[in-house]
Amino acid sequence: MPSIRFVQLSPAALTALIDGDLAAAGAAAGHPLSQYLVSESWLWEIRREQIERDPASADWIARAVVAEPEAVVVGHGGFHGPPDEHGTVEVAYSVDPAYRRRGYAKAILAALLERVDADPAVRMVRASISPLNAGSLATIAGFGFTKAGEQWDQEDGLELVFLRPA
Repeated sequence: MPSIRFVQLSPAALTALIDGDLAAAGAAAGHPLSQYLVSESWLWEIRREQIERDPASADWIARAVVAEPEAVVVGHGGFHGPPDEHGTVEVAYSVDPAYRRRGYAKAILAALLERVDADPAVRMVRASISPLNAGSLATIAGFGFTKAGEQWDQEDGLELVFLRPA
């Protein structure tokens, strides 16, 4: 599995990504970022608003993923937010198409699961995946997720819901 690390994206970095200012985003993050992160500006708008409403959520969301030792950004990963009242968190990750099919998604998921497994506040991990997303369905295989049901997402349509104890 490839070696990765996370770089937290501050509100300043998120704002720069939303504005398409890659240089300012990298400066705010303390690491050069990628055009792929700029292309995800819709997500950064959601995450910046989330941090404004709940500053503690910044510890759970909005992280660039850096491959090591290359020090290149290959995607992003985190959670939809901190644990809810039941101790559940939902994983969220994406790999730049230029770096897909190299094991990065599994490396990101493994690192996210390692984090929640070490946190006593987390009891359950959730993953919501389109039944048409064969790559994501393959990514979670072998990580202890079981199908718990289905849901309809206003933007993404039908999603399969998977759960895994932390």
